[in-house]
Amino acid sequence: MGRAYQNRKESMAKTATQKTRIYSKYGKEIYVCAKQGGVEPDGNLSLRRLIERAKKDQVPAHVIERAIDKAKGAGGEDYEVARYEGFGPGNTMIIADCLTDNVKRTFTEVRQAFVKNDAKLGGPGTVGHMFEHQAVFVFAGEDDEAILEILMMADTDVSDVEVEDGMVSVFAPITEFNKIKTALTNAMPDIHFEMEEITFVPQTMTEVTGEDIEAFDKFIAALEDCDDVQNVYHNAEIKD
Repeated sequence: MGRAYQNRKESMAKTATQKTRIYSKYGKEIYVCAKQGGVEPDGNLSLRRLIERAKKDQVPAHVIERAIDKAKGAGGEDYEVARYEGFGPGNTMIIADCLTDNVKRTFTEVRQAFVKNDAKLGGPGTVGHMFEHQAVFVFAGEDDEAILEILMMADTDVSDVEVEDGMVSVFAPITEFNKIKTALTNAMPDIHFEMEEITFVPQTMTEVTGEDIEAFDKFIAALEDCDDVQNVYHNAEIKD
């Protein structure tokens, strides 16, 4: 389960300020997704997945509805995707995905987060080749062979199935996301997904210990404080 969780951005907010920031990021992402692929979730699978994830992270319905209504209008804001890669404390590998209407501003903010936290910002592809873009599902269970059989019977393409600490993790190509979710839900109607995302999964993990733990946490917090940063992925494995 480590590969599935260690690099996941924590999206549950603990304070009002954090909640506002999370809602803003979801609103921006939903707006862009709806603007590009259509405002109807039934016809825009990416939007449907995003809305489901937002609801799971307790984003209010009015935030979701406002973003979709905004996408229905003509014109609107013009966002573009920006990705930054580099190395964080403890020689960890970092990917920061952004949505921005001002690339220069975003680059400056992200660069400052790296510089002020003894991290090193690299160019495109610096660490990206060490991550796999995958669909990941995590849920309670003990029998990986039974899960694999379910997915094989549904004719899905699966990269790996792991069991650790009473949790099953399924890794698959991103194109298989909906097919795998449907297969698992049909076979196990009561299934509860602890995680169901398309994310970057590191090929190898880097242990972070001692003083590097505090430095790493501070660095990740600085990145997530950047308004344009949507998601932060890393390969850190924290060892207290």
